[in-house]
Amino acid sequence: MKLAVSGKGGVGKTTFSAILIRTLNDQGKRVLAIDADPDANLAAALGIPDAEKIVPIAEMKELIFERTEAQPGTIGGFFKLNPKVDDLPDSLSAKLDNIKLMRLGGVKKGGGGCICPESTLLRALMLHIVLARDEVVVMDMEAGIEHLGRATASAVDKLIVVVEPGRRSMDTAGHIKKLASEIGLKNIGLVGNKIRGQKDEEFLKKHLNDFEFLGFIRHDEALIEADLDGVSPYDVDSIAKTNVKEMIAKL
Repeated sequence: MKLAVSGKGGVGKTTFSAILIRTLNDQGKRVLAIDADPDANLAAALGIPDAEKIVPIAEMKELIFERTEAQPGTIGGFFKLNPKVDDLPDSLSAKLDNIKLMRLGGVKKGGGGCICPESTLLRALMLHIVLARDEVVVMDMEAGIEHLGRATASAVDKLIVVVEPGRRSMDTAGHIKKLASEIGLKNIGLVGNKIRGQKDEEFLKKHLNDFEFLGFIRHDEALIEADLDGVSPYDVDSIAKTNVKEMIAKL
């Protein structure tokens, strides 16, 4: 199962991804977790020790040069468009139980679609992860889903968009759906987060009635406290774990 998780910043996307990954791990699945959002820290949310010390692959200059034969930060020139990446998920991932985590990082120069060594290596790596790996793959994406391309989108089983009751969050969901359709990714499901009650559920269902809802997660102070305390949301007592378990059964 290959899952991509997206949504506007601040909606709880990484919290949801962490609970999803830890639940799958507890169910005996081998999970490859991909932190593809430069503004998030999935490792910390999973409870991986020394999460802040994990170097994003996009910043590994020696590796990028070794695999593409070009210096990072350069645009144009000659370099390998199909660098070797099949060994990277095992050699470069941080580990927790049956979870392997890779942090991709962002390509700072030339935008997400630049023809540069960093983006070439990341795209090749994503292609391998989605098409060739036999674990469950969960990708914590940024709202732009820029790491996904046409070649990978077709193999993603579900794009899960996390939304909260609010106009900007819903607008972002529409934007993500448009981006996804442009690369042929049509299997989209929504997760409503920070739900205060039935009224919030009905609000989201009314305004996003052309989406499938996988489920809803209640507003929970325990999850906020976990984030403030630097604790994995999976390691606190929260109804969210039951909610996510029900969503996995649906998936």
